[in-house]
Amino acid sequence: MSSTPGSSGGLGASAKRYVGQSVRRREDPRLLRGDASFVDDVDLHGQLYMSVVRSTEAHARLRAVDTSAARRAQGVRMVITGDDIDALVPLEQIGYHEVYPQIDDYLHPVLARDKVRYVGQPVAAVIADTPYRAEDAAGLVECDYDLLPPVLDPQQAMSDDAALLFEGQSNESVRIVKSYGDVESAFADAAHVVSGRYVVGRHSGVPMETRGCVADPDRGRKQLFMWGPVHTHDCQRLIAEVLGLPLGDLRMKHTDIGGSFGVKGGVFPEYIIVGWAALRLGVPVKWTEDRLEHMVATAHAREQVHEMSAAFDADGRILALRDEIWHNHGAYMRQAEPLVSDITVGMVPGPYRVPAYDGVLHVVHSNKTPLSAYRAPGRYEGTFARERLFDEAAEALGISRVEIRRRNLLAESDLPFMPGMDICFEPYHFDSGDVADHLDKALVATGYAAWEEEAAELREQGRLVGNGIGILMDKAGLGLYETGAVDVDASGRIRVRTGASSVGQGIETVLAQIVGEELQVDPEMIDVIHGDSELVPEGVGSWSSRSTVLAGGAARQAALDTLVKAKRLAADMLEANVEDLVLEDGRILVAGTSDRGLSLAEIAGRWDGWSARLAGDEPGLGAESVYLDNHMNYPYGVTLVQIEIDPTTGDHILRRFMTSTEAGRAINPMTTRGQVVGAAAQGIGGALYEEFVYDDAGQPLATSFLDYLLPTSQDVPDVEFFMTEDAPTPNNPFGAKGLGEVGLIAVGAAVAGAIDDALRDGARITKVPVTPETLWSRASKAPRNGAV
Repeated sequence: MSSTPGSSGGLGASAKRYVGQSVRRREDPRLLRGDASFVDDVDLHGQLYMSVVRSTEAHARLRAVDTSAARRAQGVRMVITGDDIDALVPLEQIGYHEVYPQIDDYLHPVLARDKVRYVGQPVAAVIADTPYRAEDAAGLVECDYDLLPPVLDPQQAMSDDAALLFEGQSNESVRIVKSYGDVESAFADAAHVVSGRYVVGRHSGVPMETRGCVADPDRGRKQLFMWGPVHTHDCQRLIAEVLGLPLGDLRMKHTDIGGSFGVKGGVFPEYIIVGWAALRLGVPVKWTEDRLEHMVATAHAREQVHEMSAAFDADGRILALRDEIWHNHGAYMRQAEPLVSDITVGMVPGPYRVPAYDGVLHVVHSNKTPLSAYRAPGRYEGTFARERLFDEAAEALGISRVEIRRRNLLAESDLPFMPGMDICFEPYHFDSGDVADHLDKALVATGYAAWEEEAAELREQGRLVGNGIGILMDKAGLGLYETGAVDVDASGRIRVRTGASSVGQGIETVLAQIVGEELQVDPEMIDVIHGDSELVPEGVGSWSSRSTVLAGGAARQAALDTLVKAKRLAADMLEANVEDLVLEDGRILVAGTSDRGLSLAEIAGRWDGWSARLAGDEPGLGAESVYLDNHMNYPYGVTLVQIEIDPTTGDHILRRFMTSTEAGRAINPMTTRGQVVGAAAQGIGGALYEEFVYDDAGQPLATSFLDYLLPTSQDVPDVEFFMTEDAPTPNNPFGAKGLGEVGLIAVGAAVAGAIDDALRDGARITKVPVTPETLWSRASKAPRNGAV
């Protein structure tokens, strides 16, 4: 499994290498020119439009839904309520039902019936002949609510006096416990114990493209075509289950995706309603949410409280770590939960040599929008808490923030590190890397010592400048398998089919590079097909930074199997032995000759249906593959931030920003950098800007970009990116680690540390995002050398 690309194909030193090259993204021309086709671009003859009636209350009994006026409105074809669709949105079956069978008691109704549990919950849907008439008619639906006290805070939700969201059920649906080592003895023997309470606010991905769905029924065949859901095959299975369709009769179609980051990845009630209505009306139905709907109804994320303690010896080496976590899931379980909670409590120790650990996480429900995965779910939150605790420990022990980390980071001599804890049903097994060495290399490459000197000099001038550091570890490659196929066309083009999804990560480019190298064909001659269940009948999708390793592994194996068949066929066509054939420039040649050979396209063209039939063989040239990977991989890195705060306004400038990663092996360094820099921008948003805030009645206060702040291009600094390829992971043929999320994991922690370093007022940032009010309040009172 540790071979490099091209090795199984017998490529020589003169072979063309595409893996490891900064190839331009093949997706970009259509996106930049406006030629891409998104779900809202899908317009079908005779289609109708759906508008959703949403709850205006956070917690209430739903006494009645009066649809009479809406049904009489011009152009209305159907009004749907919970009496029509009495169904729940199922969770993905990935093992949690066996461990926590009660999670099905917290499922999301397709349409509310007896109760509403968050503002934005779908209550009814109107289908009309134009989107405007649908929305106007939706405004005529009247709901009679009997208000109930809202539950908002995750810790308060578990108190005895908190209202219950589900009758007879606790507001804590699941409790996850992970531990190893003798924590009690470690704390009893510790020279120092440091504790803190850390909060990560509620924020989420707000991609340029909101959710949408189009369903088109084929009445003659009783089939349904659907565009819009991101994870094609997972959504196909669950939606077909609710609609009562055989799996093959729900046919998912491809569109481009204007961003997902996890928040658009699951099955939403609206997808089911669109499909249900289309089947019954016999015509296409389309739904596109507006931004207000997105802010209150698409998945939220984060919102965790960590109460963490660490035991250290006299030299500042960690002996044990404890963490009790409250994770606010909002009103219902969604997607594959409690997956994010499982990842959170499992990844808290991160890249540190923690001899003993005790973590408990409460999955709590409240009257807020349900959450799901959002880029680096669980890692952003846990890293913020842990790295803030290390900062406080450094001060308490009189050790620099860098040195206390260096003393505790995992090094090559500690590997394999297998403490005896599972994450997502897989044993945590860190087997490739040296985090301490990477830290030192990153500090040198960045010139961090000069950062420290510069900040000190500027503070002497009365300016509020400080540096912060965060160390991160990610887990990537979750999901046991992925599918892939390669087909060679007689025209010379090659088609790669993958079960992965293109959500902006450049998977079309990377897979073309991988297959191009194995077949020695220019990647520009390779087309990558995804997101279409008719062409790709099975797959898992793109999440958990898994596409390069798993989808790439499947595509690579399909290419290698294609090459095996090509040589077998060429041996007969050239009257040569297979052992004497070599691959050069996409041609199968007899070794030692330059003119006795056939291109892959020629082999595919000759092996038509008639020729293959005579030989008792399958026609064409290609192969299918399923790539299995039993091990996640664990990329790691460092984030360094230098911030300056204006004491008169509370404004800030990120003067310097560096994030690094150990890539194992980068398939495309340019797209890798793009992934990391983009993630860093989202990390900045979560650290300083973005939060879904609610009032005491459970009403959302951030329902547009006037209230939900996003970092603009002027707020995101030039991100310095440092990458090493020192520790290829041994568990996949590329040695690659998943890198789609590393750029944001430690940003919150590093920004918070930089603020404290700049202000030096004895206070601590223990919650993100850090609001402008907090910055101004502290900065206006902070001591300043040389200040008048």
